[in-house]
Amino acid sequence: MRYRTGLIGALAAGVCLCFAPSAAAEPKPNEPPPVHADVPPRTSISLRTMVPGVGWGTSNETESRGGLSISKLYLVDYALRHGDGSAEDKALGERMIRNSDDAAADVMAAKYPQAIDAVAAEYQLEATHGASDWGMSSTSTADIADFLAAKQRTDPHSPLFDWMEHANPVAADGTAQDWGTARLPRVTGTKWGWADVGVPEVASASFGPGFTVSAHTYGTSEEQTEDVLGALSGVFTQWQPTR
Repeated sequence: MRYRTGLIGALAAGVCLCFAPSAAAEPKPNEPPPVHADVPPRTSISLRTMVPGVGWGTSNETESRGGLSISKLYLVDYALRHGDGSAEDKALGERMIRNSDDAAADVMAAKYPQAIDAVAAEYQLEATHGASDWGMSSTSTADIADFLAAKQRTDPHSPLFDWMEHANPVAADGTAQDWGTARLPRVTGTKWGWADVGVPEVASASFGPGFTVSAHTYGTSEEQTEDVLGALSGVFTQWQPTR
C-alpha cells in the first residue's frame, strides 16, 4: 500500500480504509476527518485533494486494472495538448468524454497510438499502460485520481472538466451514466467505464471543488455505488475541501 499524508492503512485484511491520522500528528491543511469503512476487495478507491501528498486510498489502490472507458481521459488529454489542434480532435474528444463513444475513441487511438503511454510517462502514472486496442489498456484508481488532481492544479480550464461536468445521462451504447463516485456529495463532473462483455466490471472517476476521486469494481454498478458511498459519503458531511 502506498502511504500518503494523514493515511494509516489497515493492512491485515487488505480491504479496510482507515484514514485516521496518528494521535501525535498535527492536522494537515485541507485534510478530511478520519474515515473508517470496510471496502470489499472487489473495489479499489482513491481520493485526492488539491494539496499534493494529501489523499487516501484502499490498500489495492495502486493495483493495475482494466482501464475501460476511463482510459479515454488519457487519450483525450493527449490529443488536446499534443495533437494537431484540429476541430475534429475536439469533436471526437467531446464525444468520448460526454457520451463515452467507442467509435470516436477508435478514431482517436488510431491517430495517436502512443497517447496513453505518453500521458502515463508525463504524469508518472506507474500502473497505466497502453495497448494495441485502447479498450485493453490498464490503469489504477490511484493513477486516475492523481491525474485528475494534477490537471486541476496545472490545467484547470481543460475541456475535459467541462465535458465531464456535462456528461450525457445515457452513453452512446445506451448505458445509463449514473453510478459510483458520481453519487458522492459535491461531485460536479464524472467519467464512467464498463465492460461490454463477460463478467461485470465498472469504473468511475469524478472531481469536485478541491478533490478528485476514482473507483474500480469487479462487479456491477450498483455494487460500486454501495462500496463508494459506504466508504466516503460520510466524509463530505464534515469536510469542506478547498481549491
